[in-house]
Amino acid sequence: MSQHTARLPYHQLSSKAFMGLVNVSEAVKKGALGARLAELVFLRVSQINGCAYCMDMHWNYLVKDGMEPRHLNAVAGWREAPFFSERERAAFRWAEIITATPHSDASDEEFAKLQALFTDAEIADLSFAIATINAWNLLNAGMRSPIPAKPMVV
Repeated sequence: MSQHTARLPYHQLSSKAFMGLVNVSEAVKKGALGARLAELVFLRVSQINGCAYCMDMHWNYLVKDGMEPRHLNAVAGWREAPFFSERERAAFRWAEIITATPHSDASDEEFAKLQALFTDAEIADLSFAIATINAWNLLNAGMRSPIPAKPMVV
């Protein structure tokens, strides 16, 4: 098993930018989507990007929020798992499409499917959630933020 050592304390070295990203993350969770769906999207995108630090953090948050661990373990296989609502499935699909840009197609057809389940404000918040967690994943994976020995208090 490989344990990474953090490369730089980026949160201290770029504290204003760090706090700006923290504020965006918190605004998304307090927005139209709600914290639970935002956290599910954070978890799914972190899985796609292979950011273990973020996967651990968001999984822990969702467990503490009362979500069944069995359901969370199935997030990566959401297409086959019976645990997710139509809205959650649509959010996962959009997160995968946006995260895979430019190798995917955020087509009008896919966007129309999203519009059938989300308001414009929710779509905007969902898009900010996807963009924000992608930024966190790039930072934490690039700086090799290690998973803490004990789960973070959320």
